Amino acid sequence: MVYIMKRTSKLFLAGLGLVLASFSTTAYGQETKQLEGRWNMVISKDGKELPSWLEVRHSGSHTLVGRFVYAMGSARPISEIKLVGDKFRFAIPPQWEEGNSDLVFEGTMDGEALEGTMLYTDGNTYDWVAKRAPILKYTDKVVWDKPIKLFNGKDLNGWKAMGENQWVVENGILKSPHPGANLMSEEKFTDFKLHVEFRYPEGSNSGIYLRGRYEVQIIDSKGSEPSDILFGGVYGFLEPNEMAAKSAGEWQTYDITLIGRRVTIVANGKTIINDQVIPGITGGALDNDEAEAGPFLIQGDHGPVEFRNIVVTPIKKSSQAK
Repeated sequence: MVYIMKRTSKLFLAGLGLVLASFSTTAYGQETKQLEGRWNMVISKDGKELPSWLEVRHSGSHTLVGRFVYAMGSARPISEIKLVGDKFRFAIPPQWEEGNSDLVFEGTMDGEALEGTMLYTDGNTYDWVAKRAPILKYTDKVVWDKPIKLFNGKDLNGWKAMGENQWVVENGILKSPHPGANLMSEEKFTDFKLHVEFRYPEGSNSGIYLRGRYEVQIIDSKGSEPSDILFGGVYGFLEPNEMAAKSAGEWQTYDITLIGRRVTIVANGKTIINDQVIPGITGGALDNDEAEAGPFLIQGDHGPVEFRNIVVTPIKKSSQAK
């Protein structure tokens, strides 16, 4: 009799455990549905509006994890996002920020928007807001317009330095001889094909931002293993399938096609990223208005770099996905 009661008790507890597990999973799904996804954040800090990015996803049935991109640096993982009701919290260690303290984020869900605060590494607290990242539609029925030379080989016409200008044009070559201002094209684009030729000295580092939001890394990387933060990578997000960099001092080429979020990168004649999705903005983006056209931004604040041919072929408006 005792044996039967013990066996019955065990069966009851096992069944109760299954019920509770089922309830936990269901409740988890209901509570996190609004929070899961990709969010374009704007952090108000020291009088500036800093574009940032947040991704929230579930790991198994009990944990929320994610990724975060600040106004500088690469995408960094979030090990756990704690959610209680409509309030959530997460912390990440510093990357390029000064200090050793974590960045601590607290937020509240309000329909299709988020808002909250960031405790920065300097001990100060700053406000932020976020909205869902847009779906950028893709079309494979592309009709390309006429190619446009963005660099005329003579001067900086069509470009604007984002600060005190160090860019010069010599013998048909656009040069940033030392770290200084980034350089932004005055014309903006949605979907396009880009051809660009560049070279850099040993150990230098630059990049080109597509629509001013997604950096394709330009850096002395020959001989290194492929990485999303080295030559040809979409910074912090997409890793090339091989290292295609030439030696420093040699002219090199990128041929980049961007349609919606899908990017293909051909470096020095080799397809190193093929039709991959860029999930969000990279550190240093001009803004996160991803549904809008954007300029090209050349990074000039890291190291010396030179460019010659810069040619963009935009998509014809009539062939854009609706």
